[in-house]
Amino acid sequence: MLMSPPKTDSQSAPVPRDVVVADLCILGAGPGGLALAARAAAFGQKVVLVEKHKMGGTSLNYGAIPVTALIASAERAHAFRSAGPFGIAPYEPVIDRVVVAAQIADIMDKSAPNASVERMTGLGVRVIQAAGQFVDTKTLHAGEHRIVARRFVIATGSSPVVPTIPGLPDVAYQTSDTIMTVRGGIDHLIVLGGGAAGVELAQAYRRLGSRVTIIEQAPSVLRRYDPELASVVRGRLAAEGVVILEDAKLAKVEGTAERLRFDVVAGGGRSRLEGTHLLLACGRQPVTSCIGLDAAKVGVTEAGIKVNRFLRTSNRRIYAIGDVTGLPYSTQRAEYHAGLLVDTLLFRRAKPVNPRLIAHAIHSDPELASVGLTEAEARQSYSSIQVLRWPLRENARALANRMPTGHIKVIADGKGSILGAGIVSSSAGELIGMWALALSKGLTLQDMSDVIAPYPSLSELSRQVSSQRSLATSGHAISRRWVKLLGKFG
Repeated sequence: MLMSPPKTDSQSAPVPRDVVVADLCILGAGPGGLALAARAAAFGQKVVLVEKHKMGGTSLNYGAIPVTALIASAERAHAFRSAGPFGIAPYEPVIDRVVVAAQIADIMDKSAPNASVERMTGLGVRVIQAAGQFVDTKTLHAGEHRIVARRFVIATGSSPVVPTIPGLPDVAYQTSDTIMTVRGGIDHLIVLGGGAAGVELAQAYRRLGSRVTIIEQAPSVLRRYDPELASVVRGRLAAEGVVILEDAKLAKVEGTAERLRFDVVAGGGRSRLEGTHLLLACGRQPVTSCIGLDAAKVGVTEAGIKVNRFLRTSNRRIYAIGDVTGLPYSTQRAEYHAGLLVDTLLFRRAKPVNPRLIAHAIHSDPELASVGLTEAEARQSYSSIQVLRWPLRENARALANRMPTGHIKVIADGKGSILGAGIVSSSAGELIGMWALALSKGLTLQDMSDVIAPYPSLSELSRQVSSQRSLATSGHAISRRWVKLLGKFG
């Protein structure tokens, strides 16, 4: 949910004309707010959902859905260029930017009904389309409505970070929330930020014919991910012609529309870079202003609204879910939080948040997906761990698809209990689901090695990597003597 700047004295809020009494009032109609509202209403709760901007939040209108549609077009373009190894003459495709934009809009239109006011109303949720603001610890004003509820949930999401850079306010720039609105060609896109969004968009626009340069202040792109896996994605970007400047800082920007000049500090020196478009992909920040958190006595920091393990704020009536509670930002995290609150608020079965259960994926090519602990995190928490790997070059489906670069990496404790998994491969975002289930159910490597997957398929990777433990055990001296003894009985 994107909030407006604070109102001035000349923009006083309208005086509420009616009082709405509810069991649950949710501020923000993004994925988390929608999921919670629908589930609570299904159990007979009187639910009010307040949203001042677009239903569906960032995910539907600016984030995951339109970006995934853009990536799908980019993948088709790349397939034409890379068809040679399959015996098909490669060629440079003609990119029709108008049609690409139209197909993105079509996907968004087809997804929109699931988040519409009409659908939520049909489910029994009252939707108020107005800016919401707490006026005290138990009351929210939204437009002409005064809402009094037993419980409130803040789900206002996050917005793009716009850094302080000399010259930036005077030039045209895009954020991850606005880049899709650019019409026409992008000759040279400068991406400031090498996180998940920056990498996804950089590769997509490169495949759609743009020159692309990433400027990343950290020593490496995708710094929040396992460096072993992230390096595979980085290598692919570079191979496709994306220029990556790491440990670099944008010191100044100037110029006019589609003729921008950048002063970049990197490697102890200063250089000049030119581009036509600037994309700020510097991360996101929780939307906490203009909603009356002080009046509600809700504690907040720069990281987001402070919540306990059960998502309750410093006001016992108010909870918060999703991006507004801080890193990591994702649709699936917001929906996971919503599911926990259904148990907490409706059935009094409070369950603590377990961030290790939330899977994440970067929809680059190859994709990078992970769940649970990374190797570095596991080594900090456990005295003994196992690190198992299986390369794609030893998977028949990956070889047939001419995609042998990448691997699966699994972290387990000394007894074989799964602690985490990471995959860098085609369809990694789909494959990681099995490992997310394994973590949530406390499965072991032995359990995963028992899974029979179709042959040939990428899903075999899970069995292949898990089987390494049993293979190692089979070579143990005690095991060999035991097998020899049993052999004497015929």
